[in-house]
Amino acid sequence: MLFMKGSPKEPRCGFSRQMVEILQKHGVAFSSFDIFSDEEVRQGLKTFSNWPTYPQLYVKGELIGGLDIVKELEASGELDTICPKGQKLEDRLKSLINKAPVMLFMKGNKQMAKCGFSKQILEIMNNTGVDYETFDILEDEEVRQGLKSFSNWPTYPQLYVKGELVGGLDIVKELKESGELLPVLKGEN
Repeated sequence: MLFMKGSPKEPRCGFSRQMVEILQKHGVAFSSFDIFSDEEVRQGLKTFSNWPTYPQLYVKGELIGGLDIVKELEASGELDTICPKGQKLEDRLKSLINKAPVMLFMKGNKQMAKCGFSKQILEIMNNTGVDYETFDILEDEEVRQGLKSFSNWPTYPQLYVKGELVGGLDIVKELKESGELLPVLKGEN
């Protein structure tokens, strides 16, 4: 937990900004608390931790220290052993792609498409009778950008079967026209 001035997206002091940059560079999974949002916490934590300044980094409830300490830990290589790692983006993408046998990455979800291409692919998918899961790329910018590189496919929607990219709307339309869509969705070829 990082107690800081502002948020990771909008740090409100240079020390907090540097701390966030170091933690992100090392892939550390962390949550944060904006000390400007609660004066009682801001003052109380200084007494509780016996640490007079911010930001303050805690791991498993224990104070690690402020920016200077974190910089020392980074220089010695100890930061990577102390702090919990976030899941690497590539591992996260592989996990999402394989979340279901048929996985559709789109703008919106099964209940409501948020663009015309996603709406068209939903109509095609719903007419196949094949079970599938969706992931709304508008809800997660990291996945939205990362999947483009990972799959080497620049647009959405993207359809995956058993972890393999089938393609986007044009490919799905072609497969439907040729009668190959159902066998592809069922993993028969």
